Amino acid sequence: MPKIIPIKELKNTSAISEMCHESNEPVFVTKNGYGDMVFMSMETYEAREKKYQIYHDIEVSEQQIAQGQVKDAKMALSEMRSKYGL
Repeated sequence: MPKIIPIKELKNTSAISEMCHESNEPVFVTKNGYGDMVFMSMETYEAREKKYQIYHDIEVSEQQIAQGQVKDAKMALSEMRSKYGL
């Protein structure tokens, strides 16, 4: 469940940091009842960025397949594993 806090609670940065690390989810900050900012731990951010990059690479691969630009699956998986440390 997402955590949502009003902007006035940003005074207690230690509590917000703890909240981010405990939940491994973003903390949404509202200003005047509307979404304003998002905070998350570095670990959560890096994991999301890694997933985003993998999804982006899959999208590029699908475009290449549609254009007939294909290569050996074993070679492609090997490249992906070395790129992402899998």
